[in-house]
Amino acid sequence: MRAARLIKMVLLLQSRPSMTAAELAGELEVSERTVTRDAQALSEAGVPVYADRGRAGGYRLVGGYRTRLTGLHRGEAEALFLSGVPGALREMGLEDAASAARLKVSAALLPSLRDASRTAAQRFHLDAPNWFREPETPALLPAVADAVWDDRRITARYRRGEDEVVRELEPYGLVLKAGVWYLCARVAGSASFRVYRIDRFTAVEPGAERFEREPEFDLPAFWEERAEQFARSILRARVVVRLSPEGVRRLPYALDSLSAREALADADAPDGDGWVTVDLPVESEEVAHTQLLALGPEVEVLAPDSLRERFAGDALRLARLYHPQDGV
Repeated sequence: MRAARLIKMVLLLQSRPSMTAAELAGELEVSERTVTRDAQALSEAGVPVYADRGRAGGYRLVGGYRTRLTGLHRGEAEALFLSGVPGALREMGLEDAASAARLKVSAALLPSLRDASRTAAQRFHLDAPNWFREPETPALLPAVADAVWDDRRITARYRRGEDEVVRELEPYGLVLKAGVWYLCARVAGSASFRVYRIDRFTAVEPGAERFEREPEFDLPAFWEERAEQFARSILRARVVVRLSPEGVRRLPYALDSLSAREALADADAPDGDGWVTVDLPVESEEVAHTQLLALGPEVEVLAPDSLRERFAGDALRLARLYHPQDGV
């Protein structure tokens, strides 16, 4: 533990002109007194750590000293490629590995480039979850992530409706979609890949066996295909609507964007009033009612009759609410 801390202290001093005892203590998560002892230990070991006294003093390496202890181990290298997604790293339990990897890379860079990580972080940030939603980290995510990194089979128990099912899985990859974590895995002994929501797992037990990954498996391509299949599979009903020009503009924001744009592309030319008749795939009449209400007077439902009647009822209730004196 102390050896790792001493190495980190050297790398910190190598990546910056100087650091105060308080700054080092904060980075190393120790007391300033421990920093003083560590600096003395490094000096005794031949590392030229120099302490500047006074209010503006601090610790620095003398004579352009550079350590060669900058090699990344595998876990740090893998975490480095995820360092632009800090929330995901934290949830998977990889924050410390990524921090060590960034520090080693910084120490290996030329002095003129050592602020690259800071300047990049000031300019780009990924915030994955949806608005107005506090994401919850699944308790079993770190265990699943460890198995993914290690190519280790797991025995997983997960909720499916009212029941719980147990499966032996080969975990190939994790996907963070709109704040929700998914596992892409192959059922042991099967050729098929499936997708599981991590927050539906109730137990995960790592196995003793590792599995051999299919080298041609492409996680982004697999997820893109499955996501499109899922989006289309839930669109089991159809409705016919007329849309104003404003309704046409807003439709992709009210319904599934891809299916809305495809339906608009297949629609006939606008009528004399500029309105367009569109045949829309929807999840259900109930869902379509909720989604299309967001378009207000920019949409007219033509079919099915039951949905048109629901909108007619909504319109009457709104009229009574806003113009009670008219006796509608």
